[in-house]
Amino acid sequence: MLEAIILSVLGLIGLAVGGEFLVRGSVAIAHRLGVSNLVTGLVIVGFATSMPEMVASVEAALMGSPELAWGNIVGSNLANTLLILGVTALVAPIALKGTGKRDAVVALGVTLLLWGITYAQTGSIWIGMVLLAGLIAYIYWRYNHPRADDEDEEEEADLKPLMAAVAFLGGLGLLVAGGTALVTGAIDLARVFGVSETVIGLTIVAVGTSLPELAASVAAALRGKPGLALGNVLGSNIYNILLIGGVTMMVAPVAVPASLLGFEFALLAFSALALLLLLAVGNNIGRLAGFLLAGVFALNTAFVFAG
Repeated sequence: MLEAIILSVLGLIGLAVGGEFLVRGSVAIAHRLGVSNLVTGLVIVGFATSMPEMVASVEAALMGSPELAWGNIVGSNLANTLLILGVTALVAPIALKGTGKRDAVVALGVTLLLWGITYAQTGSIWIGMVLLAGLIAYIYWRYNHPRADDEDEEEEADLKPLMAAVAFLGGLGLLVAGGTALVTGAIDLARVFGVSETVIGLTIVAVGTSLPELAASVAAALRGKPGLALGNVLGSNIYNILLIGGVTMMVAPVAVPASLLGFEFALLAFSALALLLLLAVGNNIGRLAGFLLAGVFALNTAFVFAG
């Protein structure tokens, strides 16, 4: 058991540190190449911050553990909406300013699509290709119809070209190594404690792969830019389903585990709908709402383990 714990902890550290290096390196390289802020934020940063989830899910799928792979995707989206937004709002209230509604609609739509795919209990390479095509369509649409505040999504490129390349390659290496260690340790822990791989994916792996987003969102709140967390959450939720779900389905074309049907998907859809409604009618996500969001995530985690 000790070896499994050590592997899991080292994997989490590798994913967190590797994700941070990869994001910084990617943004710096994109800026050096003269890529626009919108493309940098939407494509480069969006892809880079999704790499921890990508590596963990693909590694799990290749190891024959689809429960862990898909549990990570669903659990990461729950962690994004409930835990990350909740903790960020506790640090500093998130001003909504009426933005993000279009992306929230997309996030809800792809959540319902994944629910439908899971309910149908079918899996194929073609489904994975459709999900990836949906991501391409989303990126194309957002590129041609930017929001007025898209420029605010820019990250500072504070690295020299050589350091940017080192950060990118080093981060990528840490992600791969960390993902392998985390998945291996998580599978061993599931066996030791007698819980399903779905449970481990929904909790330990999901939170671990969401650490880069959590760290970035809290850091933004401390710097007086808590609204950046909203874009991080919505973009990450869309990428998790379309990109990571698509690639996972292609490398392991089997049905999404039926064990995710029921409460977990219902909570996932409800949280996506609640966020959309909040964006439509609310002015901010205050500390009370943040406490409730984080509290719901904690209760769901306890429920998952108890079940």
